[in-house]
Amino acid sequence: MVIGSEFAGLDCGLCYYYIFCNHVKPTCGMSKLLIRRWTTLQRNYRELEKSIHTSSVKYDKLELPKRLPFWKNKGPINWKSFGITCGIGAGLLTYVAYLKHVKNLRIDQERKRALGKASLGGSFELVNSEGKTVKSDDFLGHWTMIYFGFTHCPDICPDELEKMAAVIDELENKHELIVKPIFISVDPDRDTPTVVGKYVKEFSDKFIGLTGTKEQVAQACKAYRVYFSSGPKDEDNDYIVDHTIIMYLVGPDGAFIDYYGQTANVEQIAASILFHTEKQKALNNPGWFSSLLPSKPAIVSA
Repeated sequence: MVIGSEFAGLDCGLCYYYIFCNHVKPTCGMSKLLIRRWTTLQRNYRELEKSIHTSSVKYDKLELPKRLPFWKNKGPINWKSFGITCGIGAGLLTYVAYLKHVKNLRIDQERKRALGKASLGGSFELVNSEGKTVKSDDFLGHWTMIYFGFTHCPDICPDELEKMAAVIDELENKHELIVKPIFISVDPDRDTPTVVGKYVKEFSDKFIGLTGTKEQVAQACKAYRVYFSSGPKDEDNDYIVDHTIIMYLVGPDGAFIDYYGQTANVEQIAASILFHTEKQKALNNPGWFSSLLPSKPAIVSA
């Protein structure tokens, strides 16, 4: 069917509608142009729809890469790098703490050297229960505890010697630390070597009883700043000796370390001695890290 001239004056839009609705052959130039454009549009639409369908099928079959667990992450920060960083940090903190510890020990050592000998302690020469001469140098290499008293003491000396014996036993039995207990008499007139020997064995077989002449006893008391004074005699020529009530701790090098009065109990004294022995071990054996430290640290004044 051919469209006649009666449609020539109509709008091309009406021609477009009439042509596609009635499947007629257009005659005007504008209608032919519209048909070509519509055909092109349909062809492009079919190609687009086909491409979209093909792409959706491809994407449906496409396997996305699997996500690795967080501990297998290959990024800059993972569990492996975190662990290494923590290990290095802990090592550095430990090293710094050790350096501080060794530094404190060396400061204590240099302070002791700068001050010279301690005001307490020193050499002495006395006599033991067998009548043999005993010098302070004979105890070098051993931890010792020294107590000054007299055998006729009614209560204080026995209490302190029992306390000392308990400390010695606790250190030896629980911590395998040998400390030699020494009793020095401040009453040389009555405390002969035999009397002193029998007296100390009543408290412990480990005690070493020492006495001597008045000059020897006075020299030992002077070295440890021990006060003693004999009181007035009664009708039986008995008297009390007033003296310092202190236990002295002496290190293996013969130097005074610490002292303990009547108020200190067995546990406190034992704990203090253990502390000093461990400190002495650390000072003598600081470890292989000490090779990284300066060989001559600065002397710190007291």
